[in-house]
Formats: sequence, structure tokens, C-alpha cells
Amino acid sequence: MWLRARDGGHRPLTALRRYADGMARMLRSSSLTGALLVAAALALAGCATNAGPGAAPDPVGTWGDTSASTEPSLVLAADGTLTGTDGCNRLAGGWSMDGTTITFEQVATTRMFCEGVDTWLSGLATATIIDETMTVLDASGAELGTLIRSE
Repeated sequence: MWLRARDGGHRPLTALRRYADGMARMLRSSSLTGALLVAAALALAGCATNAGPGAAPDPVGTWGDTSASTEPSLVLAADGTLTGTDGCNRLAGGWSMDGTTITFEQVATTRMFCEGVDTWLSGLATATIIDETMTVLDASGAELGTLIRSE
């Protein structure tokens, strides 16, 4: 079988098959190269999120157990907002980080009475993070309690 070429000549169909086979090999090679590049990028991105010695920890995430309604927890968002609970009252506000110190800003809280619940988190002013533990401090710098990173 023959195939008509652009120049008006005729080519055997086997030439078309060779061309198609070559294109298929090139696409497979490109796909493999693309997959390798994506894998390398993901590996490098994973390295970039690991804080090295002396680097400030990343506070963004969930701290404490959000599934337990009577346990304190905080969620620090990348946009500088926070939400949470002291185990009884809801908290909402902002946060910023200077070096290794987190400062909580304009935190509003409800004022419900919950018998038997320690509402220590509602007194938050600043915090520090070591490994996966956030130590929450009041305005005088006294330790109020700790929260473990859960996400």
C-alpha cells in the first residue's frame, strides 16, 4: 500500500509506520523524562519544608486534638489567621512570627462557663515551637501549657 506525500510523490505505508513508531518512542521517552522531573521536584519540595538547624519552625497547621471538644486546640492558617478552642470557648484572631516567637494578635474568645474544663489557652499571648510541640505563654511570659502538632 502506498501513501501520497506532500510533494506529490508516493511513499510506501511502511515509511508511515516507521515514522509513527519513532514518534511513539519519542513520546514514551518524553513521558518518562517528565515523570522523573516531577519526582525530582517533589523530592526537593519535601526537603525545602524540613527546617534545618537554627531555622525557624513552620507554625502553620493544627495544634492539639481538634476531635476532642473539651481539649484545647489551635489552627494557624498561612494567611496569619487563627481559630481554635480552649476546650470550652471558641477563639479567633491573628498571629505573626518574629524569629522563633509566635505572637497572637487581637484574639477574641467567647466567655461560656464549662464546668471542669481548664480554659488555659484563652490566656495566650505568645508561643514557641520546638520539634512538634508548641509552648503557649501568657503576656508575662509564663508557660500556660503545650499543644502537640496534629497536622
